[in-house]
Amino acid sequence: MGPVGGGPECPPQARALRDRVGAFVRERVAPREPVLDAGGAPARDALRELQQEAREQGLWALPAPAELGGQGLPLLSYAHIAEAEGASDHGPAALGSAPLLDVLMLQRHGSARVRERWLRPLVAGRIRTCYAMTEPDTPGTDPFLTATRAESAPDGAWRISGRKWFTSGAADADLVTVLARTDGAPGDREGLSLLLVPTDLPGFRVVRELPVLGAGGQWEIELDDVQVDGDQLIGERGKALSVAGERLQLGRTLRALRWLGQAQRAYDLMRERAVARTRSRGALGDLQLVQRHVFESLLALRTARPLVYEAAALLEQGLDAHVEVGLAKVAASRTLQDVADAAIQVFGAAGLGPDTPLPALFRTGRAARILDGPDELHITSVARRVLRTD
Repeated sequence: MGPVGGGPECPPQARALRDRVGAFVRERVAPREPVLDAGGAPARDALRELQQEAREQGLWALPAPAELGGQGLPLLSYAHIAEAEGASDHGPAALGSAPLLDVLMLQRHGSARVRERWLRPLVAGRIRTCYAMTEPDTPGTDPFLTATRAESAPDGAWRISGRKWFTSGAADADLVTVLARTDGAPGDREGLSLLLVPTDLPGFRVVRELPVLGAGGQWEIELDDVQVDGDQLIGERGKALSVAGERLQLGRTLRALRWLGQAQRAYDLMRERAVARTRSRGALGDLQLVQRHVFESLLALRTARPLVYEAAALLEQGLDAHVEVGLAKVAASRTLQDVADAAIQVFGAAGLGPDTPLPALFRTGRAARILDGPDELHITSVARRVLRTD
């Protein structure tokens, strides 16, 4: 099934593309999820094969700028496709849209040498990036307490020392963007900068993997006096939070779209189960409590989807979307968790085992309510904005 409604209609020019992406994720990506989830060399080989298939089918890097080798799809058109590709956690990587945030950040705020050296290989999928912001023993919601330090050397280089964690994809990354303090002391509201660090430099180390509810992909890293050239500074010195804020608004909206895609997947599985599963007294879907699970899930999807698309529309227009992004992030993460939970309940014991994607979908939904800003952060931030009287 396609989306259950509740948001804007997919533009005609993007509809066929959305359907092709949806079919690719269902038929090519989803069957290989067990291998991709396990990590290691087999996962890397499987991902490379999927990426080559995506290129051959003309589905590669749909939202990336055309001048860099992408297809330049506008955000509102891509939003519908982001739902379809997001039905699997591995869809964005397989289709070349996973590095979009890094591509746009480096294109807008990177030095000429950074843009020349890294952007095309990044869009082409020849290199991988990650983003390191949060730190052990430091509240992730308070970047002003960042302890990682970058000192400016006389020759203009930067020497970076510190530790980061919950850094997605760090073990396989070629580049990591690091939030570090370049001026002042922890707690100061100024003096934070972003630096691009190649992971093959001396002093960079992957410390350990941090499984999230049993699933891999997050890592702790250490930088021990890592030296990078002066032009690896992203944006202006001391202005990291303006760059990060721009990145976070788009990133949270894209993730909310992908969570909708996963919630839709859980809903479709639940509906199919309710119709096909029979008991001695008829179909499972004849039970009123099962009907309630279906109803509540449909209500959640149709309520969350317009909020997410409203945020995307404002971002495409370059308007302030702090309130809309906060609403979208909380609504989409809750929807994914709630719909996956309902689907598991309808499947019974089978929903807990390895034969359906439901455990992974539920895990993603639960983690989504903490990672990328916990619900409480967005709730208080939105409430403060709407309660302002000035």
